[in-house]
Amino acid sequence: MNDTRLMDLTVSKFVEEVASDKPAPGGGSVSALGGTLATALAVLVGKATFGKEKFADVQDEMEVVISKGTEFTESLIKLVDEDTEAFNQVLSAYRMPRDESEARSYAIQAALKRAAEVPLKVAKTSFKALDLILTAADKGNKNAITDAGVAALFAESAVRGALFNVKINLLSIKDEEVKAHFTREIKEILERLDSKKEAIIKIVEAEIGG
Repeated sequence: MNDTRLMDLTVSKFVEEVASDKPAPGGGSVSALGGTLATALAVLVGKATFGKEKFADVQDEMEVVISKGTEFTESLIKLVDEDTEAFNQVLSAYRMPRDESEARSYAIQAALKRAAEVPLKVAKTSFKALDLILTAADKGNKNAITDAGVAALFAESAVRGALFNVKINLLSIKDEEVKAHFTREIKEILERLDSKKEAIIKIVEAEIGG
């Protein structure tokens, strides 16, 4: 692939890139893409509700869903490419001449830290999106209730997939303070992830019959 951004590819070309024999894009970028789809669906529900007289009492909430959801989508779109770029930087660092051991070691550790930071951003953004999706499911147009449900499932997958990628990079990071920081962040997210997702699914299933 040339310098074209992943998110500028057609869907079929993106799938082709993922299914190629190249190591990236892989699970990290796919997780970020899943997050964009989750936030986009939240925006869809918001727009299906905003401006409708029937939902006059929730206009402020839907405006937040739309504005914050759009913001999250834009952030995650950038992270799709950033994740692949970060992974490629790790590969480049490992390919440095071994006789430049100090410079090579520094480059590897810096690249690994970056490769953990990017998916953590994906996880945190997708995790925050669950609050918007909950509002959309609870107060939004019930004709779009299943869109909120799908958004919740994609957001959860984006979080868990991104955290897999954080964890695998932590295995090779030597700085214990850095590892401890990432570990705390991961723990805080996972402690609340299931309850957030399940609250949304409960609303969806109550509406459509679970």
